[in-house]
Amino acid sequence: MARCYGYYWSRITMALLALAAVVVALVLVGDSWFQLLVAAGLGVVLTQLGFLGHDAAHRQVFRSAEWNEWTARLLSAGVGLSYGWWRGKHNRHHAGPNQVGRDPDIAPGVLALTPEVADARTEGARGWFTRHQGWLLLPLLTLEGLNLQVAGTRSLLVPGERHRLLELGLILLRTAGYVVLLLVLLPTGKAAAFFGLQTAVFGLLLGGAFAPNHIGMPIVPRASRLDFLHRQVLTSRNITGGRFVDAVMGGLNHQVEHHLFPSMPRPRLRRVRPVVRDYCAEQGVPYTEMGLLAAYAVVIDHLNHVGVGARATFDCPLAARLRG
Repeated sequence: MARCYGYYWSRITMALLALAAVVVALVLVGDSWFQLLVAAGLGVVLTQLGFLGHDAAHRQVFRSAEWNEWTARLLSAGVGLSYGWWRGKHNRHHAGPNQVGRDPDIAPGVLALTPEVADARTEGARGWFTRHQGWLLLPLLTLEGLNLQVAGTRSLLVPGERHRLLELGLILLRTAGYVVLLLVLLPTGKAAAFFGLQTAVFGLLLGGAFAPNHIGMPIVPRASRLDFLHRQVLTSRNITGGRFVDAVMGGLNHQVEHHLFPSMPRPRLRRVRPVVRDYCAEQGVPYTEMGLLAAYAVVIDHLNHVGVGARATFDCPLAARLRG
């Protein structure tokens, strides 16, 4: 649980230098379709900044709660996200992962993530979409970054959030400056293509890091009561792989450990994984981990069949133990 200052200061510095390099490349490349390479690079850099904001929001970076909060707020605003809105939503997810009525990430939305929602969408175009939503997941993820940016900004228009006006001002300033820079340096068509590709890469990488962590894992009924260990482990899936997977997924591939120890610094998660896995084996708690492609195969299959194949997605661990 010790802080990893060297790790985080170096990652934040490298991410900001990479952002500066992308801006310089944008200016130097000029009116050229090679700008699409710059746009893709910007999407990658913004994703890494988003992961660092996520870590700071979980108080993984500094000992000081205030330092973590302001680091998360500034990094989030830098990628167009509202820290206050995201923090509240994400905290509810951690408190009740995959539980109906508690986890906002499985609430009714574009995707039907629970049988109850899928069963209400069986006819017409909505029914076709629900039956094929697994195959549509990756295209939809290209819009996830934009969806989070819009939802967060809209929340800031309603009084109540702490530092609401500051966050709103920072996000609007960032967005306006970005758009003006593109329109000054590029023709309208190339500017739109740049913005579209950057948004798609950002959404695909950011959403793609979150999607395999819980989709296809047990859905907890609204009235169920679970102890902390079962609640966090049974509903989470780890993604195996090396340092590259760690970097691409921002450490979220160690989802079980992250849910058990949300304030643990990212580089410690890999080290504590064997301890958690062995303890779960001793306690008889299923510990799920698989490769990225295998995980996405499960996710896609679950989404395509959630209305017909997920009737008993959760079984009370205590009841199962007493039966067996």
